Amino acid sequence: MMSKVMTDQIRISFPDGSSREFPRGITVAEVAAAIGPRLAKAAVAATVGEGRVDLGYRIEADAPVSMITLDSPEGVEIYRHSISHVMAQAVKRLFPEVKFAIGPAIENGFYYDFDLPVPLAPGDLPRIEAEMARIVKEALPFKRLEMKKEEALKFFREAGQKYKVELIEALPGEKVSLYQQGDFIDLCLGPHLPSTDRIKAFKLQSIAGAYWRGDSQREMLQRIYGVAFPTQAELDNYLHMLEEAAKRDHRKLGKELDLFSLMDEGPGFPFFHPKGMILRNTLEDFWREEHRKRGYQEVKTPIILNEKLWRQSGHWDHYKENMYFTRIDDEDYAVKPMNCPGGMLLYKREIHSYRDLPLRVAELGLVHRHELSGALHGLMRVRCFTQDDAHIFMLPSQIRSEIEGVIDLADHIYRVFGFEYHVELSTKPENAMGSDEIWEKATASLQEALEGKKMDYRVNEGDGAFYGPKIDFHLRDCLGRTWQCGTIQLDFLMPERFDLTYVGEDGEKHRPVMLHRTIFGSMERFIGILIEHYAGAFPTWLSPVQVKVISVGEAHLPYAREVQKLLDDHRVRVERDERNEKLGYKIREAQMARIPYMLVIGDKEVETASVAVRSRDRGDLGTMPAVDFLNKVTGEIAGKK
Repeated sequence: MMSKVMTDQIRISFPDGSSREFPRGITVAEVAAAIGPRLAKAAVAATVGEGRVDLGYRIEADAPVSMITLDSPEGVEIYRHSISHVMAQAVKRLFPEVKFAIGPAIENGFYYDFDLPVPLAPGDLPRIEAEMARIVKEALPFKRLEMKKEEALKFFREAGQKYKVELIEALPGEKVSLYQQGDFIDLCLGPHLPSTDRIKAFKLQSIAGAYWRGDSQREMLQRIYGVAFPTQAELDNYLHMLEEAAKRDHRKLGKELDLFSLMDEGPGFPFFHPKGMILRNTLEDFWREEHRKRGYQEVKTPIILNEKLWRQSGHWDHYKENMYFTRIDDEDYAVKPMNCPGGMLLYKREIHSYRDLPLRVAELGLVHRHELSGALHGLMRVRCFTQDDAHIFMLPSQIRSEIEGVIDLADHIYRVFGFEYHVELSTKPENAMGSDEIWEKATASLQEALEGKKMDYRVNEGDGAFYGPKIDFHLRDCLGRTWQCGTIQLDFLMPERFDLTYVGEDGEKHRPVMLHRTIFGSMERFIGILIEHYAGAFPTWLSPVQVKVISVGEAHLPYAREVQKLLDDHRVRVERDERNEKLGYKIREAQMARIPYMLVIGDKEVETASVAVRSRDRGDLGTMPAVDFLNKVTGEIAGKK
């Protein structure tokens, strides 16, 4: 009898280290209820052992159990994926002939790919949303089904679902899992919410085309995107952020502020206008000065170099599909996608001593990479861009201090622009060059530097460059969006491939170690990020036009020109508006151009050698002597406030 009681019990352990006995076969939902009513209400799924399961899963053996709730990334992913099933069911009700492809959760939402006999239009989205709302209200339970593979193939063939048949045929094993809510059944690994009424907030956003399995030779499907959050308040906040982002779209503002343009004659190749060049040159001047302070030397390497160089560097084998090529004097050449091979050649031009190291060499290098036309997006995704690159050649004993120096530089520069950031450590990818031993050594060096700086970081498995692991800086803008910009890549392989050496204290040749690093990442992309971060209202030091002098009437023009010259002589970027327009109109136009300061000059200002100052951000600042304003604005520019 005692033996039977023991075999009918299992021991479940929890994340806090505690454990309890439960009857064998107890469901996850019952375990949650035993812990407490609050957890029972909040749980949407659980991790049992190594796998995620539904609340209805029965636990038959001792196991660690961790409940999944909607305040965790795992819970939100399950929530969003469940909504994609609800959308598929709604589409099936409205378009019975539909064929289903896939419908995963994605960041902030979900999508589903459909093969439909008719093209969807934006006007169809409210109809689909309304049907989804009915399904949510029906409180349909998500039920997990298991079928033998052959049974599932028969089921989906009879249903005319050829994409599901193709997916099942590629699956390993003898069984597959399906999920049912009401009259809708879909192939799915799960888990899912307990029922559709747990869904609280979603919105369908757009329709796009998508090739089946991403193959341009396969069927073109119709993809519906949606966003979803556990609460209506979170969804409302996100939709508000999207509205703000639309207002801040750098493509729209770039045109309005006359900064850059994108033309059909050069897709992915941006044209910078005079004001855009002022912004760009100001950034480059700042970059140069900060690097000069830290002992960097600036170089420039050619855009086109011989194919042999790219074979030697490994780009030919690992990056060829992203490169452009040309032929010169019956030999093959490539347009550089990266600056590093040219940097290798510069290092090799002379013999180096250990006393020369670290050698910090910086380059604002124009690179070209082939991007698919559908991936191009303003300045954020282009085919030519300038990397603010640098290569640091160093002794093995200098690795940590040099990495820490780059981290300090990045931190300083990002703080000037008001960015917060987080750091990710990206490890060995599948197409990596070099041995596991070299990769482990390089990765450990980056980890030691991060930990030495007491920096929190996430590990991004398998996302390193093909020649080395890297630290990536992800900037957070004023809308909470993140952008990957700076990177630090530690490289033991390029020095080996290019036979780079230095003469050590012992008089023998040794191999240096390399850092590849950027801070802005891409000048073009960083400018796009800044436009959206500031909504075009750049801080004074960055603004293409810093001051607009506005004269009230013709009698005030001579003094207005004196004020303009005073500012111009002190390198303040100033324009004058002396058009015969109403004062209010001229002020509004300057405000729309996001000019930081407007100086209004009328009778009083002429008599007292003063200016009436209006700030873009703070409105009327009153009247002050012209020299006082000069001191104020030059101090603000110098301090990069």
